[in-house]
Amino acid sequence: MSTSPAVAPLDVKKPLASSILLWVRTDQPRQTGMDHWKGPHSGIISATPGLEEYRQIHLAEHNTGLWPATDGVQTAIPADRKVDGVAEVTFQSALAPLKGRKQTKLAYADEINVFRRTLLYAGPPNSSRWYDVAGPGETVGARALIYLRRREGVGAGAFRKFVNEQLAPALAGTGTGTGTGVLKELRTQTFLPWLEKLWDTPDVAHDNPHDQHFHASLSLGFTDTAARDAFFTGNVIEDLSNRLAPQVSAIHAYDVTAALTYVKNGEILPRYEE
Repeated sequence: MSTSPAVAPLDVKKPLASSILLWVRTDQPRQTGMDHWKGPHSGIISATPGLEEYRQIHLAEHNTGLWPATDGVQTAIPADRKVDGVAEVTFQSALAPLKGRKQTKLAYADEINVFRRTLLYAGPPNSSRWYDVAGPGETVGARALIYLRRREGVGAGAFRKFVNEQLAPALAGTGTGTGTGVLKELRTQTFLPWLEKLWDTPDVAHDNPHDQHFHASLSLGFTDTAARDAFFTGNVIEDLSNRLAPQVSAIHAYDVTAALTYVKNGEILPRYEE
């Protein structure tokens, strides 16, 4: 009787990461705000001491939702809450955020030049997962950023356990679930309960009704847009939807136009890396 060779587990990092969801001002051209974020504002954030990584996720202007319709789950992204971009901030340690107070004040002051609404979602230590799913020389040519809203009645601890122990391994192909084999990037975050006071910047809105809160995110990378489109229309998505439906009330899957890294491995890059 033959046996299949054991599959080595993928390397996984568990960094301390936070995400700031961003909506650009509507009283000026959208591209004006996106360019200011990409340019002057990025310099303020990059100079923050204690950063391990700083990445900007630019989302397409037209985003109705990549996830297919799923019974009992909101997969269409409401136009009035559609996010324009996300700042992914990863710290070197749990104490690192305390080092950046000076730069944070500068960021607060500059937000009004770019954004109309900003929402910070923070995670506890070891709550993020970065999976090493890309093979040697493989690069990401297309991405999707997915936000999950926990279903009423599902406990926070149980939901984090579901994301980390069932959903992520199924995506990564490291568990007994459905391995897609097409992912070139897989990052997950689970969030602490949202608190406005964690990022209560002046002159910028922070309205976030309870029924609009998110509780986790997934960053999925693919070789190209064709591979991404195949993922969202193929058989694997049905299995994932069946896993998710009892756990979540919303799956908002965004088309990502760019992922720009300004700080990497604790070093400010001379130019952002795509």
